[in-house]
Amino acid sequence: MLTSLAGQTRQPEEIIVVDEDESSCALGGEFPALNLRVVVLPGSASAKRNAGLRAALPEMTLIGFMDDDILLEPKTIETLVCFWDGASQELGATGCRLVNYPSLDAWGLKTLRLTSRLGLYDSRKGVVLRSGIHTMMPDISEDTYVRWLSSMSAVFRRRVLEEFAFDEWFQDYSYLEDLDFSYRIGKKYKLVVVAGARIYHYPSEVGRPSAYLFGKKEVLNRLYFVSKHPELSLPLCCLALCIRAFMSVFVGITRFEADYFRRVAGNFRGFIAACARRPKSTS
Repeated sequence: MLTSLAGQTRQPEEIIVVDEDESSCALGGEFPALNLRVVVLPGSASAKRNAGLRAALPEMTLIGFMDDDILLEPKTIETLVCFWDGASQELGATGCRLVNYPSLDAWGLKTLRLTSRLGLYDSRKGVVLRSGIHTMMPDISEDTYVRWLSSMSAVFRRRVLEEFAFDEWFQDYSYLEDLDFSYRIGKKYKLVVVAGARIYHYPSEVGRPSAYLFGKKEVLNRLYFVSKHPELSLPLCCLALCIRAFMSVFVGITRFEADYFRRVAGNFRGFIAACARRPKSTS
């Protein structure tokens, strides 16, 4: 990611790396052309992003988040800045277009009309259903207004970030923390994916949870997200999560992959944990 930033036609004014490993402090020497600072902080992805916001220079009017396993095409930042130059005050954030979008599991089942009615999925890109399920954004070829943005690559107005923060209830892998963060912002401001701002994602295995832990967080974090927003439905969310678990069993059988069954076991454990506690938001 830093190598691709160094090759941008328009470079950012400053780059803040937030990491719990002090070895990242050596990055400045590896990328002398970048105005790079390192903040050492243990904790979740949500806590790190909030720390990055606090560390940003006060004169910065636009602040972006970039995951460390993405690559930006050379004109990505220039394209984003040009888009912001002509933007209305209603715009709160922009996202980038992911070019190498991965194939979605059980895509045939997700496109059924019944699937949409049950709140499991929808053909519309970047929406949040009443069940709390969010839809992905593959094949975006034009600027598209959406209801949520991935923090993998997003740029926000500074004054918007003064109103909103990442919810630090989301711990460790912090699954869905970007959905919760951007969805809250999208209730007040417009969000758009800029088609010309192209990135590529090459997921790293470092820091990824096991299939079992992901399955548990898939349930716990989704239920927590839905419970924060009264316009969303907990019964529909539970139904959607149960049907998704059955879909995981189906995919596991057809592909002969044990991780899908471990994910379902995590789903089951997540439901048990959700019944045992009712967590409070920190945002």
